[in-house]
Amino acid sequence: MNISDFLSSIVPFTAAELKDILVHFKKESVPKNHTLVRQGEICKTLYFIEKGMGRSYYLNENGKEITQWFFGIGKFMSSVDSFFQQSPSLYYLEVLEDATLYSISKEDIDQLFAKYPKMEKMGRLVTIEMLTRVVNKLNAIQFQTAKERYDYMLTEFPDIAYHVPLGHIASYLGMSQETLSRIRKG
Repeated sequence: MNISDFLSSIVPFTAAELKDILVHFKKESVPKNHTLVRQGEICKTLYFIEKGMGRSYYLNENGKEITQWFFGIGKFMSSVDSFFQQSPSLYYLEVLEDATLYSISKEDIDQLFAKYPKMEKMGRLVTIEMLTRVVNKLNAIQFQTAKERYDYMLTEFPDIAYHVPLGHIASYLGMSQETLSRIRKG
């Protein structure tokens, strides 16, 4: 899904509004395994994924990567708290496969929010959807069995096994790779 179709599917922008908004987004090709943001850096960019998949992760006390979130086609990708608060990121942002991204700076998105009430509405609706998904993941980790968490993940990211290494999936679900393998076989 391209960014123009995505924006129009959320809020009915006029052709002139959409043209002006899209000028602020930069289209770029990003290679597999490219790190967009490192832990401790301030995330200065919001990305929209047209093609590819990304993830956010952190390193635990043993230096092991723990996946916090996956970002698929037609979704925004950022270290959200770092981007909106302009504070150091707790997470790394990584592209998991060759990707086509649209990027926009914090300054430009703020200008668009100020200029277009529809853009601010779109930001609110996207934020509500993302917050709901985060709460659903938290609830899954707290209240569901490993199998139920796996099934929940498949509803969020149906094709994930084709795009993401199993170790990333296991850490996202809060389980070992062995447990994940047993669930997938069963």
